[in-house]
Amino acid sequence: MPYVVTRSCCADASCVLACPVNCIHPAPGEPGFGTAEMLYVDPRTCVDCGACTTACPVDALKPHTALGEGELPFLELNASYYKENPHDDRAPMYVLPKQRGLPAGELSVAVVGAGPAGLFAADELLRHPGVRVTVYDRLPTPYGLARAGVAPDHQDTKQVTDLFRAIESQPGFRYRLGVEVGADLTHADLLREHHAVIYAVGAATDKRLGIEGEDLPGSVSATDFVAWYNGHPDRALDTYSLDTERAVVIGNGNVALDVARILTADPEALARTDISDRALAALRASKVREVVLLGRRGPAQAAFTVPELLALSALKDVDVTVEGWPEGLDPDATEKTRLLSGLAAREPVAGRRRIVLRFLTSPVRLTGEGSVDALEITPTTLHTDESGTVRARPTGDTERLETGLVLRSVGYRARPVPGLPFDEAGGTVPHENGRVEPGVYVAGWIKRGPTGFIGTNKTCAHETVESLLDDFAGGRLTQPAADARTGVAVDALGLDAWRAIDRAERAAGEAEGRPRVKFTDTESLRRAANGAAAACG
Repeated sequence: MPYVVTRSCCADASCVLACPVNCIHPAPGEPGFGTAEMLYVDPRTCVDCGACTTACPVDALKPHTALGEGELPFLELNASYYKENPHDDRAPMYVLPKQRGLPAGELSVAVVGAGPAGLFAADELLRHPGVRVTVYDRLPTPYGLARAGVAPDHQDTKQVTDLFRAIESQPGFRYRLGVEVGADLTHADLLREHHAVIYAVGAATDKRLGIEGEDLPGSVSATDFVAWYNGHPDRALDTYSLDTERAVVIGNGNVALDVARILTADPEALARTDISDRALAALRASKVREVVLLGRRGPAQAAFTVPELLALSALKDVDVTVEGWPEGLDPDATEKTRLLSGLAAREPVAGRRRIVLRFLTSPVRLTGEGSVDALEITPTTLHTDESGTVRARPTGDTERLETGLVLRSVGYRARPVPGLPFDEAGGTVPHENGRVEPGVYVAGWIKRGPTGFIGTNKTCAHETVESLLDDFAGGRLTQPAADARTGVAVDALGLDAWRAIDRAERAAGEAEGRPRVKFTDTESLRRAANGAAAACG
């Protein structure tokens, strides 16, 4: 009975280290690790010991007999990986985290950003004796996109927060939440209190389309929309008009699929998740019946991953259709095109909501008096440039697609970090193996751009921490000032305060049969934290 990796895989490789027969790949150090969409179990060599399931932070590994109907395709997906990537070397892999010998005395590090990248960096640091880590975040809650970016109907993926709770429970760990570096504290303040600072601030803004009408009401950022339905304090009070029968998402990555699923989901199913109550009320009153995802290029170049496409194809009571198949494209060219061709062959069911994956289509401009009433689009053709990249070329013909809601989902972009150099073209901080300069480091999307998955941040953090520890061992870090007091200079929330918020949200959720009911504004979050502190006093 082989185990199978399913959709929620975060690719952090915990399962690889746990497997006694080395049957999960790609492993750290192998080609494809860090860029593969997921990890895969080889059914020929799996010995059914279950060690991988214990190690997996998101319950992605399951016995093949326990797969649900929508998960059955993952059995073949796991097996097919090994047909193309044999991995003949089956020597068991035993890898234990190594502790480095560090100079005498404590090492104090500030980590700015309490999302996956920041917490994985803290974990890497705390493997070594004598290290203290203070994690700063401008929000009163940690976990970044794991809390406010993962779609509410993907609760399995959110289980990675159990791993984060273990990280934050380690000796030497401290939170300073609700503190904005650059406003409440400066970069210089952090360097006065700590030997080093790691910035793991992510990519908080979205890329623009650069077309006419983009700023009309009804034209919105998918980044903001996701934050809204996840109850992010910055966006929790936003309002979106859902009184249009058709919504259009420009882009076809995983975030675009998330938005399409949420807009077409049964609100009563969403009511059993941790979705924002405000968003749930709006979705219950929504008139959206169709969501069209536009991709400039073809099915073979679609940005979404195969695991997310499999999840989309398994939806009940929602039709998924495909439009825009390039002439000459072999449906069996890749796993992705095979799945898309299968969706294209499906017969729609009358009366269902539907998601349309429309390829070879580019936006031209948005129109409307006072708000969006249509998107003008043009067909595209595909051409391969000198570098071998397939690019879309507009034909010049246009078509009007009526809609009252257009969401751009064409990628994330980081903001400059005060006090650090910034590459405007790439949207990253220039670095060498995570080192900006001795004492200043980066990890996550601000380091490598918006690529990879939750687990990718683990290997990314390891590289950055190795650079930091090299500098500490080499005497290249400055000692903190003896009178530095930035840690108590602002009204920060610590670990106990976050745990109080967490308990209160979970208790409210338990009363309603939900994982949690989120507090979605800063005042409510601080009240939950302070109320618990007062009760303890």
